[in-house]
Amino acid sequence: MSGDRGPEVAVAAALEAVAENEALTLILVGNQAQLKALLHSGHPRIRVEPAADVVRMNERPSHALRHKQNASMAVALRLVRDGDAQGCVSAGNTGALMAFGRSYLKMYPGIERPAITKLIPSLRGQCHVLDLGANVDASAENLYQFALMGSLMASAVSGIPEPRVALLNVGEEEIKGNEQVRLASHMLAQCETLNYIGYVEGSDLFRDVADVVVCDGFVGNVALKTGEGVAGLLIELLEQAFTRGLYSRLVGFLAKPIIGRLLRDMDPTRHNGASLLGLQGVVIKSHGNANELAMKAAIRQAVREVQLEVPRRINERLDDLVL
Repeated sequence: MSGDRGPEVAVAAALEAVAENEALTLILVGNQAQLKALLHSGHPRIRVEPAADVVRMNERPSHALRHKQNASMAVALRLVRDGDAQGCVSAGNTGALMAFGRSYLKMYPGIERPAITKLIPSLRGQCHVLDLGANVDASAENLYQFALMGSLMASAVSGIPEPRVALLNVGEEEIKGNEQVRLASHMLAQCETLNYIGYVEGSDLFRDVADVVVCDGFVGNVALKTGEGVAGLLIELLEQAFTRGLYSRLVGFLAKPIIGRLLRDMDPTRHNGASLLGLQGVVIKSHGNANELAMKAAIRQAVREVQLEVPRRINERLDDLVL
């Protein structure tokens, strides 16, 4: 019910998602009359769960936690807690989603804070980056724990036996970075079960230098939004370049298969859906401004994590790694 575009996008994406995946059943949580009207004749694998309230995008998480227990977001997470659903996807208020998630689903033992992580495309594969906005400030211990969870996530989702783990910094030299980053680097270097490779810079995120890149939420969110902005700019420039003049259109026509694949790989909407890592359940945060294609990508991400049993696999191995 929340997000920048409202339930119309979520319902349309839900209908497409169940059409392409016969094993999928979806529960739409929110205003019953509005959702049923958008579903028209309905679908046998989509049901509506009523919720009386909505968390606004600008609402403080603490206020939502105290006063919005019947909001669609809270009801959806309780469905996961109670086993009625195996995962939750939301385009709503990130802070409130995190607060309700911690309240209902609880954290992994030994993990102090959850982190937002997602896969971003790199030169020859993909890279898990965290945190992307859950924690504006993070201690060295938090960064160490993010690295542990990120490494286990990369193993569970990407099937990498020994993921390369790095800290995002302003340089590769040991003396660079603030105190938290330098201390976290020392802690990670002492962890024999992690494949820690040291510092990487922002330009390394997309160059297949590391499989997991760790930073605080302020740095990660800025890096992510900057990367998405550059990708969007390049897509627009390419489209303009191949429609400017007869010769450009001819070249564009001949190169259409390659350009089309490149544009699909670069399109941020196809990579929508970030995991709230640290919660004992699958919770996927979609962009608030997600369109139908982006929302469907977030649903696919939730399905994949459910199928791979990501929370259980991370939980089983964390005991041996947490300090």
